[in-house]
Amino acid sequence: MAKTLKEIEQELEQAELVNIESVCSFYESDERASVQKLLAKYRGRKEKLLKEFDRVRGMTSYEMHYPKGTVICGIDEAGRGPLAGPVVAGAVILPDLSGDLADFLYINDSKQLSEKKREELFEVIKEHAVSYGVGIVSPERIDEINILQADYEAMRIAVSQLTPAPEILLNDAVIIPGLHQEQVSIIKGDAKSLSIAAASIMAKVTRDDIMKKYDIMYPEYGFASHKGYGSRDHIEVIKKYGPCPIHRRSFLKNILGEGEEQD
Repeated sequence: MAKTLKEIEQELEQAELVNIESVCSFYESDERASVQKLLAKYRGRKEKLLKEFDRVRGMTSYEMHYPKGTVICGIDEAGRGPLAGPVVAGAVILPDLSGDLADFLYINDSKQLSEKKREELFEVIKEHAVSYGVGIVSPERIDEINILQADYEAMRIAVSQLTPAPEILLNDAVIIPGLHQEQVSIIKGDAKSLSIAAASIMAKVTRDDIMKKYDIMYPEYGFASHKGYGSRDHIEVIKKYGPCPIHRRSFLKNILGEGEEQD
């Protein structure tokens, strides 16, 4: 007696990735259109998954350049450009990437991911990373030392939280002063290194959560939607109400007019 469509789907759902094609081949002669549509669906799903494995594997080339056991850390930041809120850096040490990468599928430059996907991967990284750290530098500190130095400070804080201490730092397009480890600056590193991409997700999700909390404190500014970036609505609100305590006063000169930012 032929299996029902639901039974075949359950069989495909339970099959390991490597076994999907053999299951599909077994039902290839089934003439039911619904079955053939189901087989096409799972073959397509397998193809997409294999492509994702290939993409993620391609993002391990910098990490795999070093001998096995080398403690490698990816570093990235979020919030360098906004008019308000802190700058946040993430630092992540992933486990040995020479084996199965199933736990790290879909990790990518945080800007390429939806908010929901970033939040899901944030939890995955926390669960599977050897160690991670987050550095947060306030708007007041940004105004005091400038955004570049604040960026470096946030990165040093994040690295200081890691156990074990990293031996190699893979950075997104910077060399961080004040750290003794070997550093590799990678242009667009969050799209090229799995460790940096993981760090970018840690930084972005942490900062977004901070801005959502600030939205409750200062609801008229709309921080939950624009996260402090200089959107048209945000600029109009600043002009209407003036800056609030989390605005970077040094970033508002052109908006408030020379000298007004100190009022």
